[in-house]
Formats: sequence, C-alpha cells, structure tokens
Amino acid sequence: MKVIDHIQQAKSTLFSIEILPPLKGKSIQSIFDGIDPLMEFKPSFVDVTYHREEYIYKKREGGYLEKVSIRKRPGTVGICAAIINKYHVDTVPHIICGGFSREETENALIDLQFLGIDNVLALRGDSIKSEPEFVPEPNGHAYAIDLVKQLKQMNNGTYMENDLADVAPTNFCIGVAGYPEKHYEAPNMISDMKHLKAKIDAGAEYIVTQMFFDNAHYFEFVKKCKDAGIHVPIIPGLKIMTTRKQASALSKLFKIDIPQPLLEQIEKCKTDEQAKEVGIEWCIEQSKELIKANVPCLHYYTMGTSEVTRRVASKVF
Repeated sequence: MKVIDHIQQAKSTLFSIEILPPLKGKSIQSIFDGIDPLMEFKPSFVDVTYHREEYIYKKREGGYLEKVSIRKRPGTVGICAAIINKYHVDTVPHIICGGFSREETENALIDLQFLGIDNVLALRGDSIKSEPEFVPEPNGHAYAIDLVKQLKQMNNGTYMENDLADVAPTNFCIGVAGYPEKHYEAPNMISDMKHLKAKIDAGAEYIVTQMFFDNAHYFEFVKKCKDAGIHVPIIPGLKIMTTRKQASALSKLFKIDIPQPLLEQIEKCKTDEQAKEVGIEWCIEQSKELIKANVPCLHYYTMGTSEVTRRVASKVF
C-alpha cells in the first residue's frame, strides 16, 4: 500500500519509523529486535535507509596503496523484503544518487517492483568522506529531482532501453526530503523552496522533513510550502536526543538549531541517562503539539534506539 494512500485513508495522525541497516556481518535479528517493541503502535510504514560506498586504502605487496570500495551497511532491499514478510508492514527503501549509475538505479527499482514494494524515498545522498562535495557517478544522477524524474518515467512505462516490448509500468509512490531549516548547501530558503517545488512538480507525492527540535520551524515550513504552491502531505521527522553530546553533534552534522530551553536542560544533565530523559520528555511534548495540529504522520528516526521511541509513542499514540 502506498504512503499517500495510508495518509488519505487515515482518521488520525499515523505512526512510522526509520531504521538503519545493520553493519556488514551482523544478523538481521538486530533489525527485528528494534522493530518488535514498536509493533504495538501499528506503524503504517517503515523507512530503511541506504548507505553508499566509502573508500579505504589497503596496503599491498610492494608498498603501494589500493583504493577499495566498501559498503558498511548493505542490505536495504533485502531488509525491506524481510520486514514485509515478517510483519506485513509496508516499507519505504531509500534510493540515493551517490554510488549508482542510471542503469543501476533502474535495475534496483525493478527488483523493488518484483518484491511488491510500492514506495521509495528519492534522495541525493551525502558525499563520501574523501570528497569535499558530492560527486555523481558516471552516467548517474547529480540531484534528487533526477531520481524523481526517472521514477516518474518508469511509472509511465518508459525505461532506458527504448526498444523494449510489452513494457509494464512501475507504480511507485515517490517521497522526497524537505528541510524546515534549509538544506545546508542551499544559499537561502527561497532557493531551497524552489528546488523542493521542482521535485513535487516532477512527480513526488509527499515530503518527509529533516529532524527538528522546534515545532515552529515545521509550522513555518508548511506555510512556506503552501505559499510556494506545494500541497502534498508534509510528514514531520523527529529524533529523540539521547546523550549530552548530541546537542552539539546533531546541530553540527545536520545543520539544525537546538532550542535554547532544550539546550539549557541538556547542559544541566550530569549523565547521558539524565539527558535521555530530557530528550524523551521534549519529544513527547513535540509529538503532542504536532498531533494537535493534525499532521498526517509522525515519523521517528529511531537510529537504533527503539526503546526510547517506544516510550515516546506510549505517551502519544
């Protein structure tokens, strides 16, 4: 079932989660262990992130260095299939530009279609650590809008090989990311909103926001979207702060503001356990306010912390 159908048929705010694939070599049981405590809240869908390749240099005989590509967290497609099989819950695999040519993207999407997966979240993805800025693959996509266009073309029955006979169109529901506090590479919010509108015009059907800790940012973002002619559902993404260091780390990594009242509470904490309690209570209040505003869905970035997500959900849903 498509995300957009879940939203349109819902009589109240939905609950959804986002998970990370386990590190290479780990069992999928770690995924199930993280999802099991949250099933009582009936998640409408589960997002599974995709992590592109990284490069390391291995020393070989003779002293020369060989550049080797690795993926630390593979398995997004397989995890989606396993979740559907075990829980009968819809999944949303993330599809990224980085590390894929257009042909590889098409083949991945065909695999998803064969598995009966109806949803994808189209993202550019981050640059790899060894590169100062994002560099697309040869014959790959540079921007998320290019992914959206390819998805839309496949939904219309257009594949890269024009001479295919009896082509079956795909039927993906396409989601994209939105940034209430502006994408860090955008020169200003007007420019960022222009690019978001272009993704919607290209065929995206809903938006999931970057995490935020001040609901005012979300409400202002929704208003800006409407003013720009964007009228698709906008799902707020929420992260529960669980350690003292996250106040500065999340701000630096995701280029987001930490509200002063939250920062002051975190700074008073002597231990991470105390900081976790502050983070849980803050997210509960965030969630309640957003539900009161009739948001379509609350999307929690679990990041391997299903227990704190369960505690928040138990007070909200």
